[in-house]
Amino acid sequence: MNQHKLQPGSLLNSRGELSEAGYANSLLKTYDRSQIRGNRTRIKEWDYYLIYDDTFGIALTIADNSYMGFHSVSLLDFIGHTEVTISPMTLLPMGRTRLPSTSAAGNVSFRNKKIDISFSHTRDGRRLYAYIPDEKQEALLEIDILLTNEPSDSMVIATPFAEKKTAFYYNQKIVGMHAAGSVLYHGQRHEFSPADSFGILDWGRGVWTYKNTWYWSAACGMNDGHLFGFNLGYGFGDTSAASENMLFYDGTAHKLEQVTFEIPKNEAAQEQYMSPWIFTSSDRRFEMQFVPVLDRFSNTDVCIIASRQHQVFGYFSGKAVLDDGRIITLDHFLGFAEKVSNKW
Repeated sequence: MNQHKLQPGSLLNSRGELSEAGYANSLLKTYDRSQIRGNRTRIKEWDYYLIYDDTFGIALTIADNSYMGFHSVSLLDFIGHTEVTISPMTLLPMGRTRLPSTSAAGNVSFRNKKIDISFSHTRDGRRLYAYIPDEKQEALLEIDILLTNEPSDSMVIATPFAEKKTAFYYNQKIVGMHAAGSVLYHGQRHEFSPADSFGILDWGRGVWTYKNTWYWSAACGMNDGHLFGFNLGYGFGDTSAASENMLFYDGTAHKLEQVTFEIPKNEAAQEQYMSPWIFTSSDRRFEMQFVPVLDRFSNTDVCIIASRQHQVFGYFSGKAVLDDGRIITLDHFLGFAEKVSNKW
């Protein structure tokens, strides 16, 4: 496929439509919420961080989805195959969360009686903090993480929706930051060391249509002495201009074409998320088997709002091919793959 590379400039034109669709390795386009011409209740903005090592992970989210604010912390035990998610919500933030217009600068925070959470830029890197009290107002959960060594390249894509000209999604995935810090939960502490702990950022801004399904997968870690990672995804919007599929090798991006997630099904055609998946790319540069160990599942259905999510963590084995033809072999490489269906 021919993939269009974005040029610097404004993300939206005077009509509130994408000025161009395509991909980049950095945030070349300028996002300005005031230029949006779509329905204000359809604006979705979020910062999502995943931090993990070989045994344990956390996911942190601050989201302003216009009619609903979302502030989430997940704890992921890859050895015990368990997860805990705490997700306080608020009504009608309508942009008052003030998520930054770029991932490169600006801080965001939210605080009430249930949670204190913030993402901030410091001289040393990105600091992620979360505190959740118990019934006695003592620390049930406290997280303090510093992300450093941000790679030179990231995955950036501007995606239009064919059915609505003023709908769009502007997304950046930063894969392969090093993580240091600690998680305290119910008196038990887990320490992240930057030698073997890594972070991924999913930065999203856009105007979404009501009903959509997406597939997303990412992973990062050391492989034969090199930092390797990938981002894969599809399922919503018009992706004819570019895919969001990229490999990252020592901080440099290598572009892939289309990648298909093959989730196994039983005889009743029901997807079996905890059975091995297969990943295949149209250019034959990403061929993997994925063996799950943990499904972070949620299912919300409230009137006209519904969300069914399977974020599955497990191990990738197979091969990936860089732009110069070098073959990267993975064996038991920890990452995740998800399928999410929303009416929102």
